Amino acid sequence: MLLCNQNTNQTDCLMQKMLKIAVFALCYSPLAFGQEVDSLEQTGALDESAFTFTEAQLGEDDDMSQNVTILSSNTNVYANEVGFLFSPVRFRYRALSQKYNDIYVNGALMNDFESGQFRYSNVGGINNLTRNVDAALPFEDNNFSMSNIGGSNNYNFRASQVSAGNKLSLSGANRNYTLRAMYTYGSGISKNGWAFAASIGYRWAHRGYVEGTFYNSLSYYLGIQKLSGSHSFSLATWGNPTERASQGAATDESYWIANNYQYNPYWGYQDGKVRNSRIINDFAPSAVFTWDWDINKTTRLTTSLHGKYSMYKSTKLNYNNADNPQPDYWKNLPSSYYDVWDADDLNNRTEQGYQDFFNAYNLLKNSEAARQIDWDKLYAANRNANAQGADAMYYVQARHNNNIFVTLSSTLHKELTNKSHANIGFMIGANKGMHYNTMDDMLGANVFHNINTYALGNYAVGSDAVQYDLNNRNGVIKEGDRFGYDYNLHARRGVLWANYVENFGILHYTIAAKLNYDGMQREGNMRNGMYADNSYGKSKTANFLSGGGKFSGTVNLGGGSSVLLGIGYEHRAPQITTAFVSPEMNNDFVSNLRNERIFSSEVGYQFQNSLVHLNINAYYNYFNHVTEWQNFYFDDINSFSYVSMTNINKRYYGVEAGATFKISSAFNITAIGVMSEAEYANNADVRYMISTKATYVDDKVLNKGMHENSTPLTAGSIILDYHSNGWFIDLKGNYYDRIFLSYSPSFRYEKTLITMASADNSYINNDGTYNVPEQSKGKGGFMLDGSIGKSLRLKKGRTLSINLMLTNILNNQKLCTGGYEQSRSDYTVKEDNGQTTVNNVRAYKFSLNPKKYYAFGINGMLNLTFRF
Repeated sequence: MLLCNQNTNQTDCLMQKMLKIAVFALCYSPLAFGQEVDSLEQTGALDESAFTFTEAQLGEDDDMSQNVTILSSNTNVYANEVGFLFSPVRFRYRALSQKYNDIYVNGALMNDFESGQFRYSNVGGINNLTRNVDAALPFEDNNFSMSNIGGSNNYNFRASQVSAGNKLSLSGANRNYTLRAMYTYGSGISKNGWAFAASIGYRWAHRGYVEGTFYNSLSYYLGIQKLSGSHSFSLATWGNPTERASQGAATDESYWIANNYQYNPYWGYQDGKVRNSRIINDFAPSAVFTWDWDINKTTRLTTSLHGKYSMYKSTKLNYNNADNPQPDYWKNLPSSYYDVWDADDLNNRTEQGYQDFFNAYNLLKNSEAARQIDWDKLYAANRNANAQGADAMYYVQARHNNNIFVTLSSTLHKELTNKSHANIGFMIGANKGMHYNTMDDMLGANVFHNINTYALGNYAVGSDAVQYDLNNRNGVIKEGDRFGYDYNLHARRGVLWANYVENFGILHYTIAAKLNYDGMQREGNMRNGMYADNSYGKSKTANFLSGGGKFSGTVNLGGGSSVLLGIGYEHRAPQITTAFVSPEMNNDFVSNLRNERIFSSEVGYQFQNSLVHLNINAYYNYFNHVTEWQNFYFDDINSFSYVSMTNINKRYYGVEAGATFKISSAFNITAIGVMSEAEYANNADVRYMISTKATYVDDKVLNKGMHENSTPLTAGSIILDYHSNGWFIDLKGNYYDRIFLSYSPSFRYEKTLITMASADNSYINNDGTYNVPEQSKGKGGFMLDGSIGKSLRLKKGRTLSINLMLTNILNNQKLCTGGYEQSRSDYTVKEDNGQTTVNNVRAYKFSLNPKKYYAFGINGMLNLTFRF
């Protein structure tokens, strides 16, 4: 619900309303708030391998799929296995975005306020710390939050939780990194109540699994804790400064030509040395101060202050009044000369086109250099530009997404009776996101001006509209200078939550509720010429009040059987990343910006005895008033477009099952599987802004029936697990199917379909409805993984563990792990009296050439761990 008309002058109005609702909720509600709290010494456990992902598996690149979802539950076989097991294909629990999976450290929320996500790469290399976790599935009770619909994890980073002693791990791999070393020290709790812990790790690759990539990452953790009577004070800090080179998606045509499913178009040679155009620098130093106070035997207060400064920089090769330098640019590919799809397209199936097809194919097939970026050629072009006094033709820009993030969280736990307990907690926090573009490398050029060259076709050279910053007209840009855009996003949040848990006879039930406030504001640091009065300085503030509740109950039927029922409903504020139409250009909010409405439900059955542990769960989640945002080049307007889709409805449903059979004391067989659906339930409203004209266009996007992308909607696994006398052997056969690629809205705009139908009547059905293109899919398949290890007990309590993990043993490289449709048209258009019609049908078919990622071939990691 949008409050106070987005007017910052009405903050008092908002706070009064919040206060009244909060008081009403807490005083009137019969929920009686509750949850159980662990003692300081109690720990959970996750296998260390759960955090040996490569960054490709975590999908942390902006142009790759969203992060995997990590969660666990000792009571659910499926949930306990699925997070790590399916990570090579970037599986997401219930196909949900990672923003629906909350991550806490010592009770402090780690998900940032902008994207809503937590990147597990921020704790990469300090695996030992992530073993102590309290995990909760969507309808499981916990002592740190109302669990999110994608589950919630609370990691314990207190120094006393690190096992006393020393641990040294050395690893060799052929993944994104090839070497890893980790050392961890824990003092335990001394007689005077002090505990110290530290961990340091380093991961490195001169060349990763994918050609043209490298990896260089240092990880650290420091923790100190003092226990004094009923109080405990803990300080933990950690970080993971990383520099790495990225892999790009490509079309099947490019993979076919290169004969390599890991072909990477982002690199080439410069002066004989490998250079990648997409370098990621990522560092997010974090710290949490935690105060635990055992007020009495039944009451505990836990308070955490968390701060993080995230610095994320990603480079990109760009061009100005020049040809696209990417080696896989569509005009360089054979199919741009000859239509390989349509035998009836006589205009694009000529003899000359046929010859040009094979000329392009032979060049790319026989010359590896032609499939790479020619850096020396780019420098030569810029030298020619220098001689003419012109701006740089080629340059490397860097997009910066930095954040300062601070939260204060507190939870009061109360044991009410020996069968019931309650929790009540709050969190307040603020995030300042700093987003700007810098000149990283001018590639030998002398000069570059901060003007919008894309708009020069619509405006004169001296027009204000082509200025990126009217406060610094025609600014001369040097390396390190900001250009193009520079803005801050301010997000504020307050959360009040409570739950109550009780064992009532054979019924164990939980009631939980929360109340949220979110405030969002943009602050422009450049005065964009197209929006001279609406780009510089602070925007109005959008204020949202949201909240919801959940009920879950488990009935013990006896004989090892139990059933679960869960139901919930909540309003959820939109992410600030989707709240502004074109944040790089102006302060305009998205129209019809509202809270998401989320209904969630689940039923489940569990059977457990000494030989069998079985879980079957069915779930149904329905979202409406969802807002999504994209930015891409749209041929029909010959411009980049900032795209906001609103009033989206989605539904997620499926059946999950898992069973473990204990064949002997040493041998288990586990089977898990999921059949799910995650689809758009209606056609959304769309408004896009034409970046070269500063105009808005309203349309309908016919996306009903599209699916969530880059995660298998069907997956299953059989696991053979043998542990005996220090040996452990695991063999896992995994199957993945129904992997949809990210769909392009522009293919499905109503006005686009009208334009397409003017040239091809197959886009109109007999009943007059539009024949909407089907969503592109990736190929699924089977993957075999395994591991073997041995633990050796040495003298004086020392141990040595050796572990070899292998992934994709059968080397199935045709398994698609995600990708996206290209958001460009199969034609060029012409305008005539306001009517847009097809001018020319291209030989190259963007609609049939999505860009994809494929699974790594056989890869593995050998770990040696020495404890002393």
